Amino acid sequence: MTARTTHLAPEVRTAMRSLSAAAKKGFGDPALAELVQIRASQLNRCAFCLDMHLAIARGHGASERRLDLLAVWQEAGDDVFDERERAALALTEAVTVLTDGFVPDEVYERAAKHFEDAELAHLIALITVINGWNRLMVGRRIPPGSTEW
Repeated sequence: MTARTTHLAPEVRTAMRSLSAAAKKGFGDPALAELVQIRASQLNRCAFCLDMHLAIARGHGASERRLDLLAVWQEAGDDVFDERERAALALTEAVTVLTDGFVPDEVYERAAKHFEDAELAHLIALITVINGWNRLMVGRRIPPGSTEW
């Protein structure tokens, strides 16, 4: 028995969509926003979000090579992901996993070098929101491509 989020808590869905839109609006780089959301979704094993954000990333012109190598971005080389993207992906992993209970200073400082304060705040919000979506979709067992969430 799998209940759908829309039927049980439509106000949560609406609030999450608004939060997602606010985080993205202040971030300003839609292609990188999708890479961040894909990477968090990979870490959280959210098939629904991966499916959706991979399609959106392709729509923003992301190459198959970049998408294929995203899971191994640290080893992929500077010709695949630039330093700004690497800083965002490192921050994504630190915020998503939180294995030490905090984001290491060097990871935060690396990101702060590449993003202005407001953009960094929106990046962290974007990472936080996709982690929330991942937990909702995985927790509700919503399959990829579902329209009933």
